[in-house]
Amino acid sequence: MALPAQFENRLSIPLIGSPLFIISNPRLVIEQCKAGIIGSFPALNARPAELLDSWLEQITSELEQYRRDNPDKPVAPYAVNQIVHRSNERLQHDIDLCVKHKVPVVITSLMAPTQVVGPVHSYGGLVFHDVTNVHHAKKAIAAGVDGLILVCAGAGGHAGSLSPFALVSEIREFYDGTIILSGAMSSGRDVLAAEAMGADMGYMGTRFIATREAQADERYKQMLVDSSAEDIIYSNLFTGVHGNYLKPSIKAAGLDPDNLQDGDKSTMDWSNSDSKAWKDVWGSGQGIGSIKDVPATADLVANMVNQYQEAKQKINSKPFPLAS
Repeated sequence: MALPAQFENRLSIPLIGSPLFIISNPRLVIEQCKAGIIGSFPALNARPAELLDSWLEQITSELEQYRRDNPDKPVAPYAVNQIVHRSNERLQHDIDLCVKHKVPVVITSLMAPTQVVGPVHSYGGLVFHDVTNVHHAKKAIAAGVDGLILVCAGAGGHAGSLSPFALVSEIREFYDGTIILSGAMSSGRDVLAAEAMGADMGYMGTRFIATREAQADERYKQMLVDSSAEDIIYSNLFTGVHGNYLKPSIKAAGLDPDNLQDGDKSTMDWSNSDSKAWKDVWGSGQGIGSIKDVPATADLVANMVNQYQEAKQKINSKPFPLAS
């Protein structure tokens, strides 16, 4: 287990704020990085495609200035998510811009990122790939990725169905690279638990939707505050790929969450931001029960760092008494 050398002394807590379709924007990413966690956004959030160039310039320049002004603070690198799928007609255009701006981390989703790894490695960048099972993990490793993001049961959006205990354990049998764990995480304690399980970092998205900087409908943010794990349903209707969604948002869209049909993955256009998911039907992980407010990102991360340190101290100060 190991964190990449590029992250050394640049993190306040081993955590990536996961890319949120439609919701993540430069301001959220910058505030996450300034707080010491890796902020990320989907390249497809920048519309039209030409906007991506200015977004990358803004994020890069603001973070560089903040580092100069605050040399004693950990300022994390940022990441861009690329959807590797035939319907994403922007993929090569967006990869070229990532190379131009030397984006530190590229997060890839869906198909093995064979066409992404080479360009990103050419300037020293890292590629992390989303996986939900061992089969996809091995394909990503063969493609040359630098780390695996294990999207487990309970994660928001397109989540897997395997327990993190099972998936981390099985992948650690053949992989000693960086593992980032996703699935119902919402606190600093959860990040420490991920490390104890064998992961190197946590991967958290839903909690950052309920922040001031997130580009989300205020009703969405309030729904996260008002809801619990029982309000989540796992369905493939909206994109053809199984994901976790808020039942109240499904009802508001005129559908019965208890009687949903199956979706068709082949008809999903991953570049279409006007699709019902995620514009009208809202994704959410199962960890929403602990979301009680909508704070500034800086305050949220500072609280997570405190939770992480307190949990670590508690474990170290009260070891479980073992039988002699």
